[in-house]
Amino acid sequence: MILGLIAGGWLRGQFAPREKVQRLLLAGVLGVASGAVFHWLGVCPLVKRIWTPTWTLFSGGCCFLLMAAFYSVIDWRGWRVWSFPLVVIGMNSIAAYCSAHLIEGFVISSLRTHLGPNAFNFFGDTLAPMAQGAAALFILWVLLFWMYQRKLFLRI
Repeated sequence: MILGLIAGGWLRGQFAPREKVQRLLLAGVLGVASGAVFHWLGVCPLVKRIWTPTWTLFSGGCCFLLMAAFYSVIDWRGWRVWSFPLVVIGMNSIAAYCSAHLIEGFVISSLRTHLGPNAFNFFGDTLAPMAQGAAALFILWVLLFWMYQRKLFLRI
């Protein structure tokens, strides 16, 4: 959360777009590198499940890099049309997070019930979980799009 506040402060600040991107890139590279180095040196393992400090640095660095890329493409260069599906999710990120944890199992179970237990195996056994997850994401996105159209936004 603190890393997100830092990124938000930079993006809302009076910096030129190039400097915003440079700051985000530098923070991203430093985060990824420091998380990886601390893991390799044995200081602290890089484990997502228990959110170790090295995981926080590593994943935070990845987020800074993604933010730099998205800011560069969407806000600085102005290529916005392709980003609408992300806007729908971002405008209702709390609903997206909650639905992913509360109803994703129900959606997947419903897909298996109505399409058959092997419906996603036509991609092969290796890619079946990814195809199933993509189908569940699409259904959750449709729900978020419905909320977006009706201006129903969950906020704190």
